[in-house]
Amino acid sequence: MRIGIVCPYSWDVPGGVQFHIRDLAEYFLRLGHEVSVLAPADDDTPLPPYVVSAGRAVPVPYNGSVARLNFGFLSAARVRRWLHDGRFDVIHIHEPTSPSLGLLACWAAQGPIVATFHTSNPRSRAMIAAYSILQAALEKISARIAVSEYARRTLVEHLGGDAVVIPNGVDVDFFARAEPRPEWQGDTIGFVGRIDEPRKGLPVLMKALPKILAARPQTRLLVAGRGDEKEAVESLPAGLRPRVEFLGMVSDEDKARFLRSVDLYIAPNTGGESFGIILVEAMSAGAPVLASDLDAFAQVLDQGAAGELFANEDADALAEAAVRLLGDPERRAELHTRGSAHVRRFDWSTVGADILSVYETVTSGAAAVAPEDDERTTGLLARLGLARD
Repeated sequence: MRIGIVCPYSWDVPGGVQFHIRDLAEYFLRLGHEVSVLAPADDDTPLPPYVVSAGRAVPVPYNGSVARLNFGFLSAARVRRWLHDGRFDVIHIHEPTSPSLGLLACWAAQGPIVATFHTSNPRSRAMIAAYSILQAALEKISARIAVSEYARRTLVEHLGGDAVVIPNGVDVDFFARAEPRPEWQGDTIGFVGRIDEPRKGLPVLMKALPKILAARPQTRLLVAGRGDEKEAVESLPAGLRPRVEFLGMVSDEDKARFLRSVDLYIAPNTGGESFGIILVEAMSAGAPVLASDLDAFAQVLDQGAAGELFANEDADALAEAAVRLLGDPERRAELHTRGSAHVRRFDWSTVGADILSVYETVTSGAAAVAPEDDERTTGLLARLGLARD
């Protein structure tokens, strides 16, 4: 099968959607399918052979974060050329409502289109306001996937229609086989995420840290991620700052070793999460997980059975739970066992097969149904330079 996958966010700025698309593409390549991924990327970004650059992206505030998106006439031309050259059996667009390549591809594409919705945002005024523009593109989608029940709910409430829920995938064995690093072991708690993005919750963890260290002064916090390290520890008393070690950006291999090494992984995210891939990665590595009680996190952690939850943005509750878990190796071992079993449902062997089934369903029906452009779609294509020859 010839599969075209559209990534809305810049390939050179790591994020959950990009990792999902990368792993999905490589899963299908291992099965012998032909795969091409279209993504924004800077000119000097090294790309895998299956990724085609659509040009540089620009930063845009989006869903409590900053997304690097690609849109405009040059992008539209590159989308058309990629679609023409690829002659795909199915096109898989991620985040088709974001103002980026996915929307352009949705307008321009012919044939079966599968769309995956990653965003969980119950109050998206922008999505509601843009509905009339998005509708023409959304009507062309053959099948919809949501990565969680909360992403599905956002889709239903803002755009109508429905979607099948297929979670993000992870290579469980890759994390399970990683070798711990001795220097990251022993009374360590871990955090992975962008330091300067408030919704990732590092300020909440920093607020809890003095109480954790008061009870367990030998504890170290290891932080992996990009951002301003000095600003991150400004709220801490000077004497406690050496207990925080910043590792910067880490490779996939080192992230797996990091998660295999820490005594407790903490996810203090405050909102805007539709899934929680880092929780899945941590469970895959066998790390006991303590996370804020966001709806999406609770679902990933089996409502607290596969990892513990604390009240969102409550630093005292975080500190209390962390101190208790650090002092209870039997409970951590129990979370390790439960998490390692629960996480198997997120392995690519299951998730990839489910997505492939969606592809097969829409391609088998493509010959029977040949959608035609309505006047609104044609008008939008013309204005964007995407009108078909």
